[in-house]
Amino acid sequence: MTAPMQVDYADILRVWQEADAVPEIEHAWLFDHLLPIAGDMNGPILEGWTLLSALAAQTGRLRLGLMVTSNRFRPPAVLAKIATTVDIVAGGRLDFGIGAGSRPGLPMARREYEAHGLPYADFGDSVANLAEACAVIRRLWTADAPFDFEGAHVRLTGAFGNPKPVQRPYPPIVIGGRSDATLRVVAEYADLWNIPGGDIGDAVDRSARLDRYCADIGRDPAEIGRSIFLPVSYERPDSTRSAIDEALAAGFGHIVLGLPAPYPDGVARWVADQFVPAAVQVPSATGAADGAFS
Repeated sequence: MTAPMQVDYADILRVWQEADAVPEIEHAWLFDHLLPIAGDMNGPILEGWTLLSALAAQTGRLRLGLMVTSNRFRPPAVLAKIATTVDIVAGGRLDFGIGAGSRPGLPMARREYEAHGLPYADFGDSVANLAEACAVIRRLWTADAPFDFEGAHVRLTGAFGNPKPVQRPYPPIVIGGRSDATLRVVAEYADLWNIPGGDIGDAVDRSARLDRYCADIGRDPAEIGRSIFLPVSYERPDSTRSAIDEALAAGFGHIVLGLPAPYPDGVARWVADQFVPAAVQVPSATGAADGAFS
């Protein structure tokens, strides 16, 4: 993951094109914020979906996405159209990441809503909105005729998605979050669930809760991949390596490595050499011998 803040477009493009030539790295990710959430609060930041489309056009192998889109920023039918366009530009390589949006307790994130004239409801409201958005987006990607939708948060008349995404029935849906309410949405709609690392015990607990919520609705929890975000330390790679080993052993088969800027030359190859060979030696709790790296 390359957070598109406090960094130039050319730098991100360089890293993604480097990673595109490193087969051990399977995915590349951006995040979705409109103002910086770290460093200089008035520093530069690029819009995620616009940047993703540009990067999709200049890479050929990597799967790609936003980890994760804020459902608060764009109406879901508009977001479905944007994501379809990116999947077409990418030739069917999009993983569609989405989440409820930042919590009210994160003032550095909340300010971006006020600065852009976007409404900011409480978190319970935003999770309910996320569930309706997932239902609408999935239907726009699959419906063969216009439809109406009357929800508590989303209302559409004559909605129709044409063209459809390259991937059928639709791009994999990645939902990020850790609250119980969000995990229930994950159980219903997600193909992959992502949680920020840091407290592996909490991540394992949340994964077990997701299993229970899947059971509640009769879904096999094995259908949902487990993904975890871990920051990379260029100065202390052993600490990053230990975190990867711990996450894999706990059953998280998809490792998203957050690269701090500035990015060293050849950083993608360095990441693969430093972290992938050690990681594939660690069997996970589910018996998998290796993981997917981003």
